[in-house]
Amino acid sequence: MKRFILVCSVAAMIGSMSSCVKSYTCTCTYNDGTEDQTVTTEYTTKKSAAEDACALLETSWKITDPNASCSL
Repeated sequence: MKRFILVCSVAAMIGSMSSCVKSYTCTCTYNDGTEDQTVTTEYTTKKSAAEDACALLETSWKITDPNASCSL
């Protein structure tokens, strides 16, 4: 739960620092130890900032599951 809050906080910070250009959705898939989970996070920002944020989310989810992946 702490990791999820951290991920959401980072995503909100990155989203708020960039100018509003377009909406992008980052979809992350990971295994929580019992089953596969899918989490989506929406960014309203420049594409490059959304790509950076999505990559950061993937890094965070890899703490929970080394095989986690995120895509924009």
